[in-house]
Amino acid sequence: MATKLTKKRKAVDGKVDPDKLYSLSEAMTLVKQVNTTKFDASVDVHVRLGVDPRKADQALRGTVSLPHGTGKTKRVLVFCPPEKVEEAKAAGALRWPRRIHPESQRRMDGYRRDHRYT
Repeated sequence: MATKLTKKRKAVDGKVDPDKLYSLSEAMTLVKQVNTTKFDASVDVHVRLGVDPRKADQALRGTVSLPHGTGKTKRVLVFCPPEKVEEAKAAGALRWPRRIHPESQRRMDGYRRDHRYT
């Protein structure tokens, strides 16, 4: 059961040659030309590296830092005794609780008891 191609899809099919191997710069230019969406679309890149990921010496791991970050600000919550408040503020803490709820205090005490650092 064949579906009818839209005008935009026909125009895209006319620009892309499925038998041709495009270089990275050509592919990036072509992706921008054939984009028919009204939003910023994402592009998946698949690279054949020729490694066996099951072998430890050929494992591939890495990270990519985005040019504009994720757009989210990092916030850190600090639980500390009153005598350490100034040290936390000096390290960059913006807010701290004036009074800790008893249930939260009980949980923190249990965590400290169960996870002692030696």
